[in-house]
Amino acid sequence: MSSGHVTDLMQTDVSYESLIRKAYHITRLTSVPSLMTAVLPYMENSQWMKIHKSLKLLVLSGEVLFISLWKSLHNLLPGTTILNLYGSTEVSGDCTYFDCCRLPQILDLELLSSVPIGVPLSNCEIALVGKLNEPNVGEIYVGGTCLMVGYLSEINHGHPYEADDFSHFRTGDFAKRLQSGDLILLGRKDRVVKVNGQLVALEEIENTLREHPAVNEAAATLYRTPNDVSHLVSYIVLKSTKVLSETDTSYVDESHNKELVASIKSWMVRKVPPAMVPSYYFIIDSLPTTSTGKVDYAMLPSLPSIARWGFGDARSYNSQLQMIKEAFSEALLVKEVKDQDDFFAMGGNSIAAAHAAHRLAIDMRLLYMFPSPEKLLNALLNKKDLIQSSVRHNTDSAKRVKLHGNIWSPSFGTTISLQSSGKFEEQLQVHTGVSVDNLPLKVNAHPPIRNIKGSNYESSGRHCPVTIVSHLSHTSVVTNADDSFRWISNTNLPAICCFSRSNRFMSEGKPNQNYVQKKCFYGGTQKGHMQELWKVSLNSCVDASSLIVFQDGRVYLFIGSHSHIFLCIDALSGLVQWEVMLGGRIECSAAITGDFSQVVVGCYKGKVYFLEYMSGNIIWSFQTDGEVKMQPVVDRDRNLIWCGSYDHFLYALDYKEHFCVYKISCGGSIYGSPSIDMVHKIIYVASTSGRVTAIALADAQFKVAWRYESGSPIFGSLCLDTHGNVICCRVDGHVNVLDSGGNVIWKAIVGGPIFAGACVSPALPSQVLICCRNGILYSFDMEAGTLLWEYESSDPITASAYIDEQICLASEQSSSCERLACICSCTGKVHVLRISSDIEGKRLNQPGDLERPLVQEFAVMNLPGDVFSSPVMLGGRIFVGCRDDYVHCLNVVF
Repeated sequence: MSSGHVTDLMQTDVSYESLIRKAYHITRLTSVPSLMTAVLPYMENSQWMKIHKSLKLLVLSGEVLFISLWKSLHNLLPGTTILNLYGSTEVSGDCTYFDCCRLPQILDLELLSSVPIGVPLSNCEIALVGKLNEPNVGEIYVGGTCLMVGYLSEINHGHPYEADDFSHFRTGDFAKRLQSGDLILLGRKDRVVKVNGQLVALEEIENTLREHPAVNEAAATLYRTPNDVSHLVSYIVLKSTKVLSETDTSYVDESHNKELVASIKSWMVRKVPPAMVPSYYFIIDSLPTTSTGKVDYAMLPSLPSIARWGFGDARSYNSQLQMIKEAFSEALLVKEVKDQDDFFAMGGNSIAAAHAAHRLAIDMRLLYMFPSPEKLLNALLNKKDLIQSSVRHNTDSAKRVKLHGNIWSPSFGTTISLQSSGKFEEQLQVHTGVSVDNLPLKVNAHPPIRNIKGSNYESSGRHCPVTIVSHLSHTSVVTNADDSFRWISNTNLPAICCFSRSNRFMSEGKPNQNYVQKKCFYGGTQKGHMQELWKVSLNSCVDASSLIVFQDGRVYLFIGSHSHIFLCIDALSGLVQWEVMLGGRIECSAAITGDFSQVVVGCYKGKVYFLEYMSGNIIWSFQTDGEVKMQPVVDRDRNLIWCGSYDHFLYALDYKEHFCVYKISCGGSIYGSPSIDMVHKIIYVASTSGRVTAIALADAQFKVAWRYESGSPIFGSLCLDTHGNVICCRVDGHVNVLDSGGNVIWKAIVGGPIFAGACVSPALPSQVLICCRNGILYSFDMEAGTLLWEYESSDPITASAYIDEQICLASEQSSSCERLACICSCTGKVHVLRISSDIEGKRLNQPGDLERPLVQEFAVMNLPGDVFSSPVMLGGRIFVGCRDDYVHCLNVVF
């Protein structure tokens, strides 16, 4: 029968089916997926659309139901229930079912190419029989009343059920149990192979290949070399490909096919685990079939192919892979990393990712897209397709032009460089911060929950804190009943003021100037200890630092987490005042506007939110084109919030008129907060390209005063010393200090990467404290940059230090004044240090020194999770976020 007759017959059958449905008002239809695929083009015509509403239930069985087909059917039949059934003749047709209405929820957790076959029907028993160490993968065994007489087989040893309980039929199909408990079909027993020690379903590879827009049909096989090395091989039939004879090659477009195969390969890297990515790709005219119409896999190797591509030289590939694994190992502080190990599953975080990305000279975003060494290398080797997947297509995408081998986007002012750096044969350096998320932002802002009495509050002490106010030297101190801690109130502070990480301070009267209490506490012992007063759950990792606001005798804490939750907490009691759900993960600290009316915070979806201070209601928001990871900075003189983004831009947002008044590209993604010099009227901002940009604020028209190229990424916030010099901490361990004209005042270097900003406080007027990932806290002389002392914590530190400005200590052994400082290691250890403020004539501590050390450990406490949040320490109280999903309030007991 000719193809034309087949088409006519299909159209006749489809038309006849439509008439039947219209005449009989059919509400239930049972079909195989292949028939629905053939019917699909005719379901979009007006005649079908008039009658499809009568169909209430669509049952699909007998074949694998691809995700792409389900999506098409779901869009055309939004009111129809779609069921996917699995079974065979031996089990009376069907034994499992899956309601596709649950599929969107599962796809949020699982990466699937086909629809699950679900759970057993009533009176059916399903078990997976496989290896004991792989309980969720195995061959499907069916038992129960659905099993027809004559199809019984003994159960394999190790089956979860006893053989005497019921009989089972061995189907020969392999399946995997998902997190939801549903089964997903992997394929026939002879189509499940082992690659690099992992079971791989060839049918799943074929399903994923077919989902590529350019692929019409696909087949996958396993090829073993004489040395017993396994390679996955794929055979691809392209859509709209002209059929070629063996002698006619005039239509072969070599470059086009090579680019297409690179696109397909990158598609597979993103869709399936590394073990399922084929090593070789053959483009063929058509798949050979047997007499029964099935693919003849034995014939595939003998077919002539239009083109063939593989990974290339294995030694070069393995060498590059080893480089990536070494970078992962160094960043994660582990001895061994395997090809398929997930960077983040092994404990990686944004700081470790930044470290690895710097070592490999790649954009950090690539680690989130391709988190294993093998996936990352495969992506790097497919440069063109990677660019297309890394840059969001926007309204100005047509304006992108190619200059000197680079791709330039005028709308963002970013460059993607394709060049060899010597580390990889085909090294990719991506210098862009444009978001790759093409989905629309969904902000789920719930009404604020006010006065939630203890809903998220847990007291870790013997009882909840009871506050008693006592007046000591005109200073109100809040204490509990047993006087185990002291807390500085706001009697001697401005009526309204706020504190945040790295000793950032703002008051209603004197913005950007710190107010240091001269209250001294005389302790009789050198050592103290810490106790937990309260902790509040935020349902996910808390990497952000606290914002503490004093207002008319009340103290509030503002903080967010990875769960998108942003909270206002009573800092004295730990009671939640209100909460709001924002549109993305929150890692940055919040800020408060100059009039103390709005709290400002950014999220990973690129939005900067302005929330009503007292209620949490969203007043307005501003959308950037990349993640917002930095704490906003207040420019009170101009009613502005300055906020940077991963999209390379620094934005000036008017928080009273609700619009963006200015933006400037800073040459790289912005992680650290800018710093404003109120005397010289300059704002300084640094980026991951290593550039420091100074913007003059004196005129109504902002302009760049100067730029300084440091030569290495800057992730930490910039900091101003008491002379107005800006302190820049680079990821390569260098510290550069610049004056207001961009001139270098002094330089220093520490023993490891720096990811946090420096800490400067009037409480220690001559010192600059810098935390390093090698676990050491360094103190440098502010004037000359000489090293004063070191404190080794033995654990990595990626957060900033904080100096308690409300407590001054004096001991019996020394008449000099000492200050308390807090640092937090990545492993969850909180250190409180006593630091001498008298450094005149002192020298670097050495073993055997007779004089009192410049720094000594005062108290240590272990939190149950990793800490990447910078602490805030006020009057002996420490507020810090933790990856145990809580924000903790700790108290130093003298």
